[in-house]
Amino acid sequence: MGTSDTEPDPRPDETPRERFDRELVEMLQGLRVIVAGVQFLFAFLLTLPFSNGFKRVGHVGQWVFYLSLITAACASICLMAPAAQHRMLFRSGRKDLLVNRSNRYGIAGTLALTVSMSSAVAVAAKGFFSSGLAAVTAAAIVGVAAWAWFVQPMLTRHRIEDDGERPEAGRRELRTIID
Repeated sequence: MGTSDTEPDPRPDETPRERFDRELVEMLQGLRVIVAGVQFLFAFLLTLPFSNGFKRVGHVGQWVFYLSLITAACASICLMAPAAQHRMLFRSGRKDLLVNRSNRYGIAGTLALTVSMSSAVAVAAKGFFSSGLAAVTAAAIVGVAAWAWFVQPMLTRHRIEDDGERPEAGRRELRTIID
């Protein structure tokens, strides 16, 4: 997104209204990218039970599939909510509320997407491999998503908040990994 994600006040000359306008546009653009992927995953999941090999995943695999399907639906709802609410709150003068609410929906949607993707991978892996490999693969997907979508940005945010302090030698190496 824009510089507003990393700087507390990137444009001191803009009014609060201009800032919320810019932040909302940036957020909606970012969510637009994610929504396309979620919609593709959700559509795929809706067709999976009708395929010939679906019975191979077994009873537990079917429940894992159900978890994936429901969390994909929840991710879709959360990630589309900002655009829908923008339409419903149009000209209400509450972009500040909309920006903050949209951020929370984006985080919740991304969490749901993490669960859905890892569950879908587990079901697909279980169809052809052992349950153990399916579980390890799903856990690896959760780990990668957790790092890239949550942990790394939180560490970066923490580093930015602490920027006034002199980094210690050990933290300098960590900052290279984070950035």
